[in-house]
Amino acid sequence: MSDIIRRDPRAEWIARNRLHPLHAAMQPVQHSWMGPNGIIRKNVHGVGFIGPNGIKRIDRSGAQQGGAAKRTAAVEVQLPLHQVPAPAFYINVVPDMVGGRLSNHDRDLLGLARQLAGSDGAVLAVVFGEHKETAFATAGVDRLLVLEGHEFDGYSPEQRVQGLRAVDNQFSPRHWLLPDSRSGGGELGRRFAASLKERPATRVWQIKGNECIGRAGAGQEDLARPLPRLVLAAVECAEPVSETRHEVLPVQISTALARSLPRIEDLGAVAVDPAAIPMAEAEFIFSGGNGVTDWALFHQTAAALGATEGASRVAVDDGFMARDRQVGASGTWVTARVYVAVGISGAIQHLQGIGACDKVVAINLDPGCDMIKRADLSVIGESAAILQALITAVETYRNGAKRDAA
Repeated sequence: MSDIIRRDPRAEWIARNRLHPLHAAMQPVQHSWMGPNGIIRKNVHGVGFIGPNGIKRIDRSGAQQGGAAKRTAAVEVQLPLHQVPAPAFYINVVPDMVGGRLSNHDRDLLGLARQLAGSDGAVLAVVFGEHKETAFATAGVDRLLVLEGHEFDGYSPEQRVQGLRAVDNQFSPRHWLLPDSRSGGGELGRRFAASLKERPATRVWQIKGNECIGRAGAGQEDLARPLPRLVLAAVECAEPVSETRHEVLPVQISTALARSLPRIEDLGAVAVDPAAIPMAEAEFIFSGGNGVTDWALFHQTAAALGATEGASRVAVDDGFMARDRQVGASGTWVTARVYVAVGISGAIQHLQGIGACDKVVAINLDPGCDMIKRADLSVIGESAAILQALITAVETYRNGAKRDAA
């Protein structure tokens, strides 16, 4: 695993963008060039290594020049820190935080908030309950308010509206931004607007000055209206923050939150057959390709994990999976939070189709395939043995959970 070369798409984008403040730092060092007389000149200090005493040594053995096994050290990019010591106003954002982490929709929303805040305002993220997110700083959050308590667990829109009312009274934000999603943001935003007796702008995909543009007419028309205080934004409403990091200073509510008797009883999530979930809406996809040798074991593993099954074009053409299970540019573009690719080498059309997935796990025998380079986590080995070990691990975990519950 240590010899696998991994790409850094963000570093490559910075190297191509001449207007980026870190563009010069990402340019490769020029080791040789042709002089005015046609003679090749070499920079003798350009190629070398740091010795054990911290002194740079010149490598004259040629071991560091060329070759497929050459591995370059990753360049750690330190983004400029954006600070707002005394905010003139706040732009409040309530992310969905599905699974306790920021989704792509949440990051788009924070990018929109960053545009509205400018240099004088601060972006305040309001999070309910415990979370697992560690990248608030690079997502554009200046202040973080975590509303803790068991009353916010599960489906609790009434109590969450009470919490947002308390935040609104204390910080008086210029704008409230919530994701217009099916993960809870759309409903919470409409309930909050009714509580404030304000009319929100829904399905907003663009903001220009004091005007916002939202989808209307079943998504076939655009509706322009003055920018209200409460905005429910659609996915890709703005570019995520990528060029700055932020302080993420914690803030707290100064008064105790009002407790109300809930009129809604949360009976938990309803079990859904993963095979009935459309590919474009699936959160967890277990996809197989040409490298799968035991398809019965593949289906068994997907059922044990509770994942929606997908496939590469080769697996579909060979008749192992139905055509509606094909993932890729020639099949279905997916936006899963977790995408597991078993025995898929990673053709360009397939990689395009999973470009919006949050986490990609690859199981493959070839450590140099494109899917391994794209994956966030890679497992090199025979797929049948890995899938069997995965089933065993899942069963052991569930049996242990049942014993603890008993």
